[in-house]
Amino acid sequence: TAARKGLGTPGSRTVAELESEILQLRKALNEARLERDILKKATAYFAQESLKNTR
Repeated sequence: TAARKGLGTPGSRTVAELESEILQLRKALNEARLERDILKKATAYFAQESLKNTR
């Protein structure tokens, strides 16, 4: 929609639409944080394995 692209007038979206978007963004943020944490742990694991294999 035009409002999503920043083309709408301020206040052209309803509170329900804004709350829905906030909920979606929070879910996406939580998923991104979970993925980040998994990747951090995997990176640490493989870095340790890499160091073990060089000795």
